[in-house]
Amino acid sequence: MIRPYLPQDAGAIADLTLAAIRTTALKAYSPEQVAAWAARFSPQRVLDWAARGDTILVAVDANDAPLAYTVLAEGGIVEMLYCHPAHTGKGLAGALLAALETQARATRVPRLTTEASELAWPVFAKAGFERLHRRDFAIRHQGRAVAIHNYAMAKWLG
Repeated sequence: MIRPYLPQDAGAIADLTLAAIRTTALKAYSPEQVAAWAARFSPQRVLDWAARGDTILVAVDANDAPLAYTVLAEGGIVEMLYCHPAHTGKGLAGALLAALETQARATRVPRLTTEASELAWPVFAKAGFERLHRRDFAIRHQGRAVAIHNYAMAKWLG
């Protein structure tokens, strides 16, 4: 089931995000890249999205425990799409993107954009996003610049 974010989801969303980064991301990124990426995430970010009024959709299990989520920020920016490692490959990300697109269309958002990881870009592509270009950048971590990449992607809705 997919439902809107509830304040009690914050801790579980933070935990599943870090689990996904620290576990799933190792399939495409080095341990150093994963450590730098994980260090950028803070549980406070979840509270900040909610406080800003971003759309947060959560895929939950039968006990209402969060398994995956996505965040749509102002301007049609898909900020996050994460799935707990134990639940990847089950269609949750695609279902979340479809629900997010429905909400975006209802509010007349003309285009969705995102910066998708090496592992996430195929999910976005399957949902109709076009891969625009690779973004190479560095994350400052432990006094060093750690090179990493993702992909700028977009989907026109109108």
